[in-house]
Amino acid sequence: MRQFLQKAEEAGLRAIEADGLRLAKLAGSVGHRGVVARVQALAQVKSLDDLLDAITEPPLLLVLDGVTDPHNLGACLRVADGAGAHAVIAPKDHAVGINATVAKVASGAAETMPYFMVTNLARTLGELKERSIWCLGLSDEATGSLYQADLKAPTALVLGAEGTGLRQLTRKTCDGLVSIPMLGAVESLNVSVASGICLYEAVRQRQ
Repeated sequence: MRQFLQKAEEAGLRAIEADGLRLAKLAGSVGHRGVVARVQALAQVKSLDDLLDAITEPPLLLVLDGVTDPHNLGACLRVADGAGAHAVIAPKDHAVGINATVAKVASGAAETMPYFMVTNLARTLGELKERSIWCLGLSDEATGSLYQADLKAPTALVLGAEGTGLRQLTRKTCDGLVSIPMLGAVESLNVSVASGICLYEAVRQRQ
């Protein structure tokens, strides 16, 4: 807290001491961490096309098909931000939007990572392919390994929800499918863990 107050002072912000009850009223819940701030929303990119038009390096996108758990989405946004991905994309009908739980789990990434909810995910993947972005789906049934894929090129990594995986149309629309090698007893990984593995493999190859 002392470090936080020092940073606030350096930024020219005024800190007002308050008890826990007042903070809970301001935050709307008791799930705060001892600090409440009034802020202005960051300007967001209006559309995926605008974002892609502005990128000067090979795009790296994370596509989530059917992820409805806010904790998973928050963790995915956080790892996408950490890996320097350009955006996270999800369908409107099979995904969770940004809410308080997502924002808390994302630890700031919900404000910095562009998150686009699209009407038709298969159509959006088709539009990405028209931009020469390779759409690579993750499936435990794929014979090829993630580590054999070339992720230095413009890439959209497409991951499905735990249990159900990618929907059939999404699988068909992808340019290819790969899997993460599973060497133990469990059959699958949490989608945010799998996202981290895939994104950071792209980071490793690009560096």
